[in-house]
Amino acid sequence: MASWETVRTLALALPDVEEGTAYRRPAFRVSGKVFACESPHVAAALVVYVDPEERPLLLASRPAAYFVTPHYEGHPLLLVRVEAVADDELEERLTDSWLLRAPTRLHGALGSD
Repeated sequence: MASWETVRTLALALPDVEEGTAYRRPAFRVSGKVFACESPHVAAALVVYVDPEERPLLLASRPAAYFVTPHYEGHPLLLVRVEAVADDELEERLTDSWLLRAPTRLHGALGSD
């Protein structure tokens, strides 16, 4: 299962990512936009961006790993219980979130290493 160090390693492996904070919590940005951060509202939860049409499918498929709270309703965000997902699944969530927030010009840099 994944850990917060795994989150950091995977997020920083994506192109042009900067590590910082948001709401005094660890956060990762691409081109100045947060794409992943530790939730300031739910302990030990990672917040990522998600396609609004995909969110209900993810919530239904893995309720032990993915959830939302009323604070995040109406936003294209998903909470992830980091300890409940495997590294490859976490990598997919982070990559998808990065793709949603990164400028299109950077998309080609993904996987070009």
